[in-house]
Amino acid sequence: MKDLYDILGVSKSASDSEIKSAYRKLARKYHPDLNKDDKSAAEKFKEVNGAYEILGDKEKRKKYDAGEIDQDGKPTGFGAGFSGSGNPFGDGSYQTYSSSSSPFGNGGFDFSSIFGDDIMSAFSKAGSRRGGARTRSNPFGAEMQKGQDISYTLDVNFLDVAKGAEKKVNINGKTLSVKIPAGFEDGQTLRLKNMGQPSPYGGENGDVLIMVHVLPHPYFKLEGLNVLLDLPISFKEAVLGAKITVPTLTGKVKITVPPYSSSGEKLRLKGKGVNAKNQTGDEIITLKIMAPAEHNKILEQVLSEMGDVPQRNF
Repeated sequence: MKDLYDILGVSKSASDSEIKSAYRKLARKYHPDLNKDDKSAAEKFKEVNGAYEILGDKEKRKKYDAGEIDQDGKPTGFGAGFSGSGNPFGDGSYQTYSSSSSPFGNGGFDFSSIFGDDIMSAFSKAGSRRGGARTRSNPFGAEMQKGQDISYTLDVNFLDVAKGAEKKVNINGKTLSVKIPAGFEDGQTLRLKNMGQPSPYGGENGDVLIMVHVLPHPYFKLEGLNVLLDLPISFKEAVLGAKITVPTLTGKVKITVPPYSSSGEKLRLKGKGVNAKNQTGDEIITLKIMAPAEHNKILEQVLSEMGDVPQRNF
């Protein structure tokens, strides 16, 4: 199987933010709704989501790097529940045997000594019928194939994402309730386990993968848990200072613009951002000085009489 880092196109030393950025770019590129004429896009989209589900989780990524889980997140048997150096049948050491002497005696190895008397009957039942449907299972009862995943795109308003919301979606004739966590980012995917297509072999249902598309807001933007707002101010407000009413997620508040403020300066409203994961972000206001839309002879006269103050060093 393909290496998960190769799927996302990042190196094994990539940071969490690099992995997230690569995932969001590929999720948009291969999303089935944007590639309706490309049948392979759905498989690539599923592959990308599977890779991010492991590499985007710090604990799962650590286990994957250590070889404890495979590309599907299943235990490999290395370091997963065995003592010693990884030998499930000994004290942590391995022993080499020649072909002339079997470690299990002249009679060969008896599987029932480890797995019980029913081990061979388990193999014979691998193709049995379960619930009237033919199954493809291994001798230990694990299904070999699950149902197909269903991909879906959900448009969500900015304020619903910023505050968290519950949405109803109709998939395959079923109405599902989807919880959008506060602070969810554009392009991230929600996974509804076992809500997808049924397995043709009697295994688990597939999943529903819902990619959230955050609709732009007229003046707010989201950066992590912080809400960003560009605030236009006049020359007069910038030079003399002003009291200005601004919007926040929880209502309007009045702020003070200090005298002689410059365009690009930032004001911070503590605790006025997104409340999620036991943390609360801030609202960060960036000042934007706007020239008058019409000619102002008084302003022009005052500015022409002002002395030049050096602003550049290049």
